[in-house]
Amino acid sequence: MIQILASVFSLLLGAAILVVGNSLLGIVLPVRLGIEHVPEFQSGLVMSAYYLGFVIGSAWIQTLIRRAGHIRAFAAVAAILTAAAMMHALIFDVWVWAGLRVVAGFCMAGLYAIIESWLNVKSSNDNRGQVLSIYVVTIYAASFGGQFLVNIGTVQGTELYCVVGLAVVLSLVPVVLTRVAGPEIDKIRAMSLLSLYRASPLGTVVTCGAGLLSGAFYALGALYANALGLSVFEVSLFMGAPIFGGLALQYPIGWLSDRYDRRTVLLGVLAGTLISSLTVILIAVKQGPFAGTLGAVFVFGGCLAAIYPIAVSQVYDYIDRAEMVGASGGLLLIWSIGAVAGPLIASALMGQFGSAAFFVYLTAIALLLLVFTRYRMVRRVARPADQQTGFVAMQTTSAIANALDPRTDPLPEFYYEDVDPGDR
Repeated sequence: MIQILASVFSLLLGAAILVVGNSLLGIVLPVRLGIEHVPEFQSGLVMSAYYLGFVIGSAWIQTLIRRAGHIRAFAAVAAILTAAAMMHALIFDVWVWAGLRVVAGFCMAGLYAIIESWLNVKSSNDNRGQVLSIYVVTIYAASFGGQFLVNIGTVQGTELYCVVGLAVVLSLVPVVLTRVAGPEIDKIRAMSLLSLYRASPLGTVVTCGAGLLSGAFYALGALYANALGLSVFEVSLFMGAPIFGGLALQYPIGWLSDRYDRRTVLLGVLAGTLISSLTVILIAVKQGPFAGTLGAVFVFGGCLAAIYPIAVSQVYDYIDRAEMVGASGGLLLIWSIGAVAGPLIASALMGQFGSAAFFVYLTAIALLLLVFTRYRMVRRVARPADQQTGFVAMQTTSAIANALDPRTDPLPEFYYEDVDPGDR
């Protein structure tokens, strides 16, 4: 394990620093929008614009990499992201901020893809699963830590935006100094959305639902917490607890999904999402203790983090191994579509019915997914547990990360073009 960690340490360090900055920006902006009394729908538009940029970036980053190469593309995109972060401090305008969020989403899609393509080169067929696990833990830990940096400055000042810019710039150092040449990533092709649905209606629909939940929660959760009158520190706890829950609960849930009918486990996860969401609503209505809210969002985040990888595993159960990496690109697109729509729908409801509608929306989506899962359980015979593909923890970063998935076929030789064999 130490040898594996040493071989990818510089890339993981760059990814961690980058995610810390992006996570910090993701909590600063909704809190600032709430303090400035921006209408909820406009706030949702600003925050959902990130996922629109993410979709665009996932589609276009390959063109940029082919023209400039991995290192120069990474440097250029990181510079653009730094500028976008800094501009938030210079201009407070909803529409400008929405445009900047599109830019940020585009940049993050590209940065994730470049880092993950390098991680693929540095991993072998024997340790891909371990590298992916270390990477997922790194992303969760960095996201968790980034939430609390909001307490070192004021959201109406310039300090926090400078910290974001510093983090993005510093992430350049370990990445651009790596000795590994950039691999080809444009060989990965996504399956059509119709093909994915035909393979697994449940996995495809739940993937979209995961985007509707995750996109809304992580875009607007801080806005909701701010509307409750919580302090900035309490808001950071409110947003940090679900991330920690995702890190703590994803592997135990995955263990269960490998030993029992995956759909039954998914049903339980969705029930946990539903119950924890309802608990937040009840605590808010009764003005219960903040500790109770933290416990509820911890469970909510843990369940939420497991929905996407279970859905992906469900699709993988019904396709060939050679199609898995391509399928992951299509599933990520489906998730991103849900993540764009989620904040828009939730913020529209909040604007119409107040901030309390936020967790009502989350509860309703969880309930719909639960009902659909139960419906599919009577429409299709379950696969025996020993014929399932196996659960693998994953993050919604880029389709390249899924090439690390030990369930997929080994990458073909062209993936390693111009790479020193000793660095594979």
